[in-house]
Amino acid sequence: MKIIVPMAGRGSRLRPHTLTTPKPLIPIAGKPIVHRLVQDIAKVLDEDIDEVAFVIGEDFGEKIENDLKDIAESLGAKASIYYQDKPLGTGHAIMCAKGSLEGPAVIAYADTLFKADFTLDKDADSVIWVKQVDNPSAYGVVKLNDSKQITELVEKPTEFVSDLAVIGIYYFKEVAVLKEELQKVLDNNIVHGGEYQINDGIKAMQANGLKFVPGKVEEWMDCGNKNVTVETNGRMLKFLHQDGEKLIADSVKIKDAEITEPCFIGENVELINAKIGPNVSIGNGTKIENTTIKNSLIQSFAEVKNANLNNAMIGNFAKFNGEFTEISIGDYSVLE
Repeated sequence: MKIIVPMAGRGSRLRPHTLTTPKPLIPIAGKPIVHRLVQDIAKVLDEDIDEVAFVIGEDFGEKIENDLKDIAESLGAKASIYYQDKPLGTGHAIMCAKGSLEGPAVIAYADTLFKADFTLDKDADSVIWVKQVDNPSAYGVVKLNDSKQITELVEKPTEFVSDLAVIGIYYFKEVAVLKEELQKVLDNNIVHGGEYQINDGIKAMQANGLKFVPGKVEEWMDCGNKNVTVETNGRMLKFLHQDGEKLIADSVKIKDAEITEPCFIGENVELINAKIGPNVSIGNGTKIENTTIKNSLIQSFAEVKNANLNNAMIGNFAKFNGEFTEISIGDYSVLE
């Protein structure tokens, strides 16, 4: 089994954090989004992963490529790196990994996380993972027939079609069939909003009689902007805490501080006269002093002093003093 992960976009809605770190590598509960995504897919598939193919921007750099290779190797899989030079849509991104599009595969966009417990229907030609939602008109949804097979994909329906929203994760028993149809999409310049879309390849497969079924997930967590990323961090912390996962490193230095779980606190973090939690992630090497933090995500090697933070997100190596009188803020920074 292969996992194909298009992740070329850095994520403009999550600036300034994504100016230096692509969105899929932003940590959620101490682990990059894409790492959690790939691990959770492997868990649902419950079979060996032979290859993980990442489609990235040409400007991501060697360190990020090495980090992605480590993610694949943690699953005992080969890592393949492909590049998307222009943001020309989901279909185009997938076709950038053309060399890996053979055999059974899962394609997953690296800006979402999920929690699921279902058995993959390997008799189907494809499984499209969906989540029941309250406002289907805001999403792409699937339409089912009486046999619970997917007959149609509808983008943001104005009238009720279904409440099963597509979350951006797909299984193909033979992904080369999708590759063939997407090549036709590219060759015939079939575009929507200037982009080539995976849905056109899927619709062609359905027209040829291939069987598509839904795979329902229990939780679907977005990481599109700061607010939803912080919310997703808190939800993931609760799930991990319920599962009994160890979230606080033994090397954390605590002096006159208290922790309200669930929290992730990384290696060599210093907490001095601080109240942390609930729903807080703190990356390795960060120092927190005279500060209260809840419902927030603080990345690695930051320094936070004299602050009272809620629904906050602070990047790597950042310094924040709640009693500041001098300030230097770059593009896209936000203080509220």
